[in-house]
Amino acid sequence: MLNFDEPRFLRIQSGAAELALRFDQVIADCLKAGAENVFFLGTGGAAILMQPACQLLQRRSRFPAFLDMTAELAITGSANMTAKSIVIMPSLSGTTKESVALLAKVKEIGATALTLVGHAETPLGKGGDHAFVNFAEDDTSCESFYLQSLLIALSIMKHRGELSNHDQIVSELQSLPKLLLEVKRAYEPKAEAFAKVLAGSDFHIITGAGNAWPEAFYYGMCILEEMQWIKTRPVHASDFFHGTLELVEQGVSVILFKGEDECRPLAERVENFVPTYTDKLAVLDTAQFDLPGISQEVRRLVSPILLATVLERISAHLEVMRNHPLTTRRYYKRVAY
Repeated sequence: MLNFDEPRFLRIQSGAAELALRFDQVIADCLKAGAENVFFLGTGGAAILMQPACQLLQRRSRFPAFLDMTAELAITGSANMTAKSIVIMPSLSGTTKESVALLAKVKEIGATALTLVGHAETPLGKGGDHAFVNFAEDDTSCESFYLQSLLIALSIMKHRGELSNHDQIVSELQSLPKLLLEVKRAYEPKAEAFAKVLAGSDFHIITGAGNAWPEAFYYGMCILEEMQWIKTRPVHASDFFHGTLELVEQGVSVILFKGEDECRPLAERVENFVPTYTDKLAVLDTAQFDLPGISQEVRRLVSPILLATVLERISAHLEVMRNHPLTTRRYYKRVAY
């Protein structure tokens, strides 16, 4: 595979999966101590990656789960954040400015902070009540953070009696890293063609629904815009027909991500509409990827992970094709802001 370190990928994703037991123990302790809600509070891309886990709790659990903008919450606070809150704070670097500022407020409130970091000796690595350290880099962090946050959500549901097959689901998730590597290998011959679609337009509408939507939002904002300087319009498939459809005409590129959860029909609605008005529709569908031994229930949960793992292959070809390394920045961490 192009510019890809297979052992490093397996090590990172296996490291995330191996945190399952510790997550379960910490969550059990928090709930026994009277935890009343959970906040998923990342910054930028890390915040987006928390959405599927938070949404899972909001839709399948009675345990209150909140997702908010870290920078805003540091200013406004929240009436729901108390000493009985669990606060999940992901930051690959462990140094994200907005998250470090909010962590200080979280500690003042007395909430229990679980920090998910790539480096232990950092403000978030040392500042969390429970720090979960799993080294990763930009090209491997999506799957890791998706998986970690999902394990947290599943544990909450287990200990509240809302999930009867928790151990079976976790067992399947722990087999996922090797399966993801096979997905990458199988998709590699197709990755260059999809990269050509992305390189072929200077503007893309990117859409998806359900737990595929966060990956559409993330890929548009953090990869195409930040790392490739390609303009995008990420829009949820639910909102596509309430404004964005008026931008669709011949020559306009639409990128659609399809997952396998119950919101898939919303993506199919976009897929049925767009080809009538533009010849530039590209679809990435998780249903095309083989995952031997993974149940349909778990496939529905891991759709964003599958998308992330395939999009990494696409990005590897895109940066070479455009002669624009994914590490190139003009402003991010280069100038004061």
